[in-house]
Amino acid sequence: MSKTLSYQKFELGKSISQAEIDFFNKYGFIHYKNFITPERAQTVSAAIDEKQKEIAKGIQKINGIPIKFGEDENSEPIIQRFPYTSQNVPEVAKLYDDPRLENLKELVPDAGYPRRIGLNEKDGVVANHYVNTGNSNYKQLGWHTDVARDFLLGKGMYPMLNVGIYLTDSNPENGGLRTLPGTHKQNGFQTMFKKLQVLNTKEDPNEVSMEAEVGDLCVHDGRLWHRVAMSPHVGKKSHRRVMYVSLLSGPTDERNEKSKTPFYLRFLRLAK
Repeated sequence: MSKTLSYQKFELGKSISQAEIDFFNKYGFIHYKNFITPERAQTVSAAIDEKQKEIAKGIQKINGIPIKFGEDENSEPIIQRFPYTSQNVPEVAKLYDDPRLENLKELVPDAGYPRRIGLNEKDGVVANHYVNTGNSNYKQLGWHTDVARDFLLGKGMYPMLNVGIYLTDSNPENGGLRTLPGTHKQNGFQTMFKKLQVLNTKEDPNEVSMEAEVGDLCVHDGRLWHRVAMSPHVGKKSHRRVMYVSLLSGPTDERNEKSKTPFYLRFLRLAK
């Protein structure tokens, strides 16, 4: 069973304190409470639901990144991994205009490049919708490090963080994020090969369960080993939604409608 680490939680304000920096450097993640209200999270979720009706009519990729489709407990089609959401849903785009997010750049190591929110890079803002049903295509996600994709593409391991905004609760009782704190300090070989990337979904005796409530914001280092556990519930109670975007410091690589699909995303098809 996953450990529950009793860790300090913060409020994201007008600046980043030394306590926040020290916590993040030690564990490789940081948890901010009440970034948005539950009401706003519900509004954003509803806007994504409305947009997916249009997308489901034939669009398979956005900027070369595949959309992951599945079905809910009523056999209704849903988008379970929605890339570049901020380019398609205005309510999502507005979230990333929040000046508090600019402060998170202080957590990104300086690599000689501008530190920025990757709204038009990687997969943009990704809205993940995990559901445990027979026809779900996204019940869980195996162990991985986020910097692995750039390494596989021959781009090197530049600093990056992932910023998650929770649109539903996530806790040990309904699956959710598991991390191996401190693994962001490992060497390059361990970052790539400590576990089988994406395909290994097994529980680790040292993993820690992140407990987030709707509206919370969590940041983790791209070198940190983490996975998304499957909900023990089936159907409606298993729904979990979180949006992620990358904070970057490396060469700019913006994508557009002519961009090719990165080959590493073939492995994502195996994650169900």
